[in-house]
Formats: sequence, C-alpha cells, structure tokens
Amino acid sequence: MNLQTLQTDLGLLFSGFTHASANGTLFLLVLALLVACAFEFINGFHDTANSVATVIYTRSLKPWTAVFWSGICNFIGVFIGGISVAMGIVKLLPADVLSSHSSTLSLIAVFSMLLSSCIWNLGTWYFGIPASSSHALIGGILGVGVGHAVSSGNSISSGINWTKTSEIGLSLLISPLLGFLLAALGLILLKALTRNSNRLHSPQLPGKTPPIPIRLALIGTSTGVSLAHGSNDGQKGVGLMMMILIALLPAQFSLNPSVGSEKIEQALLAAQQIEVKVAALSGEARDSNGFLIRNAHADAIRALPEKAKKAVETSLLLSTQIQEDLKGVTTTSDVSEEKRLRLHSNIVQLESGLSTLERSGYALPDTKKSRKALFSLIEYAPFWVIVLIAISLGFGTMIGWRRVVETIGEKIGTSELTYAQGAVAQSVAMSMIGVSALVGVPVSTTHCLSSGVAGTMIGAGSSVRGSTIKTILMAWVLTLPVTLGLSAGTYLLLRALIHS
Repeated sequence: MNLQTLQTDLGLLFSGFTHASANGTLFLLVLALLVACAFEFINGFHDTANSVATVIYTRSLKPWTAVFWSGICNFIGVFIGGISVAMGIVKLLPADVLSSHSSTLSLIAVFSMLLSSCIWNLGTWYFGIPASSSHALIGGILGVGVGHAVSSGNSISSGINWTKTSEIGLSLLISPLLGFLLAALGLILLKALTRNSNRLHSPQLPGKTPPIPIRLALIGTSTGVSLAHGSNDGQKGVGLMMMILIALLPAQFSLNPSVGSEKIEQALLAAQQIEVKVAALSGEARDSNGFLIRNAHADAIRALPEKAKKAVETSLLLSTQIQEDLKGVTTTSDVSEEKRLRLHSNIVQLESGLSTLERSGYALPDTKKSRKALFSLIEYAPFWVIVLIAISLGFGTMIGWRRVVETIGEKIGTSELTYAQGAVAQSVAMSMIGVSALVGVPVSTTHCLSSGVAGTMIGAGSSVRGSTIKTILMAWVLTLPVTLGLSAGTYLLLRALIHS
C-alpha cells in the first residue's frame, strides 16, 4: 500500500459518496456498509471463543487479557490474509444479480443475505452453540441467487454459481472431518513422544496455572488461531463490502483502479486467446490473419449439446465484448462509466461459461493464465475497506465470548480438557485455517476447533458428550438450508413489497 494508491482509494470513496448523495441513495449506502460491519462485528464475538476457549479454560491467560489479545490478533490477521477468499465470496453471487442497474434490487439483495446471516449467528450464539459464520454467510448469498432466479422466472439452479459453490461447499464439508482426524492423530503422537509428562496430559489443577512451557505453547497456538481467523473470516467481510460497492457504485468500484497499461494489454490478449480456444470447440474457421470467420461452421455449433452450445455462444460473445471495451484503453480509469459494470459482469459471466464447458467435458487447455489476467481487472479491495472490516472484527472479538467458551471447554468431552488437548486442537485449527486463507477457500473456524477438541477427546481415550455433538452437528447441517431459505424468502418478500 503506497501513498498514491491510498489517495486513489480515498478519491474513489469521496466520488462514490458524492454520486450516492446526488442520486438520493447516500443513506441507504451508508446503512448497507454499516450492516456489513455489523455482520463482521457479530462474527467477531460469535467466533472469539474458538481463539480463546482453551487458553482461558486452562488458565493460561485471564479472560479479558486473552480476549483483548485475540482482538488485536484478529485485527492484524485481516491485513495479512490477502483477498482471495473475499473474491471467492463475491463470485458466489451470480453475475446478473450484481449487474442489475436497479440500486433498489441491489440493496434488497444485500440486506437479505446479511439479515439471514446475522439472525442465525445471534441465535446460535445466544444458545452457546458453536455454529459457522461462514456457513451462514454463504447460505445467505446463495439464497439471494435463488430468490433472484425465481423472481426472474428462471430455474432455481440458475441462481447458483455451481462451480464456486461446490468448491466452497467441499471445503466446509471436509474441514471439520479433517480437523477431527488430525487432532486425534496429533494427540496420540504427542502422547507417544511425551510419555513421562503426566502434567501435560492430566486435567488442570483447580486454581493453578500451567507450567511456563505449556502456558507459552497454549498462548502461542491461541495467537495463531486468532491471526488465522482474522485472515480468513476478515476476508468474508471484505467480500461483502465489495458486493455492496460494486452493486451500488459500479462506476467507482467495479474495476481495479490501480491497473495500468501492461495489465490491460495482458487482459486484452487473454480475451483473444480465450476466444480462440472456445472457437476451436465450435469448429469456427479463421482467415489468413487469424481472425474468426463468424458462422463459418454454424452446423458444428448446432451439433453441440444444448448446454454446451449455449455456453460456447455466450463465451464467444462475451470475449468479443471484452475486447471491444478494452481497445484503446491504457488504464481502467479510461473505461467509460457506462461500460465499467458491463466489463466487470462480462468477465464474471465469461468465467462462468468456461466453467460450464469444463464441467460438460470440454477441455480448455492453457486458459488458466488468461482467466487470471482478466480477473486482475476486477479483483481488488480498497485499503479503507480492509481497515473498516479489521476494526469491526477486532472490536467484535472482545465481546460475548463466554457462552461458547463454556461449550468448547466443558461440554464437548466427558472429561476435563487437558493442556495437551488444548494445544493440539488449537495447532490443528490454526494450520487448517491459515492454509485455507492462502489457497483462497473459506472454512469454518468454529468447526475446525470444535471438531479438533472432539478429536483430542477420542485420541486421549475419552469420550464425547452425545448431546453436545448432536447439537453442533445439527447446527452444521441446518445452517446452510436455514440461512438460504431465510435469505431467499426475505429477498422475494421485499421485492414483492417494493413492486406492489
């Protein structure tokens, strides 16, 4: 982050607020941003227990010291996590939802997904149930897509970005199972390596703090979980903010303002290369200069299966429009306001079309680099957005931790949590969350740690409380369908009220 980039970000923010004020949507824009911050604030105190449960329960740190330190680490984590998870969240929403030129519909979409997520998070927190904020947010986003598809007269499946949804869904499904297994194996290994350390594997003594080495290990792994949580979950808030800004202020935020002539040229070449690859599937011919001869092999296109044929036709059209919009452009600021959202939407929809072809069995070799070059035009987050989310998550972390701490520390296993179990569970959660942030997929901090604690109980030869595990599993299973239904229902209801 340099001074020039910061000035550009602030200039766009001022321009956006001026534009919103002129169009009478400033209040709604500010409200939408505040609701996004509220989600991240709730996410902070909802998931805080995952970072501090074992360190508080083992008396390694006093509660408020642990919570304050966790808040600082969550704040820092937002800045070190990048934006790959954030962009994955943005891609969950079908492109035609963001490309709607109605600010009213955009606001309905935003409030529907946030309201459903916040209701579920607050409800599960109130009852002390370790539930996933990631599941809740993703369910809310998918619900908006479904509601939009239904209200537009399309099939429900068309409202879901299946490629990104399956990728994220798989990570959310596997992560708690992997956390359970790794924690169980980790504790068994630690017991084998530390056979003579009775204190490490014994229940804590009432009123006593652990020995210094054990205490440092617990504080260190707790710090790691807090940093990893900030880097992963903070990006979800960043993704929400970008959805709002792209939907309501496309002229200012739909394209990356820091992209220069070199990346523009790379993106233009990428669109041309993608067009060549897709055209090869349809059998279209080329002239002596290598340019496409339109409709030269229309029969070949018609011979494709219906879904693939539509994807080919759409992808060819979109790649052509992208090239037209980028010709003569040296920076993204040269793109006219009316073309900015169209360019953003076309890039997202082109990626969706290419993914459809790949799922249908049509290989598109050597396009990964080209697709990445196109996404460099739209994948970014202003520095002030990251700061705002970091503050919201950091302060949220310092509130409301006690309910879920008791569940994780006392109610998952039938025996008391030992120092070794706490350190192993936190190490596994820290590693899994950190790796997922690096590869750009969201995982549930809650499920990584709670499944890790359960795994250590089994690894220690103890057992888990069936009632608690059943409650956590029920929350795990129900979060997506409930938040999806709430979000879709809210979207349809608000849209009907607006148009009645």
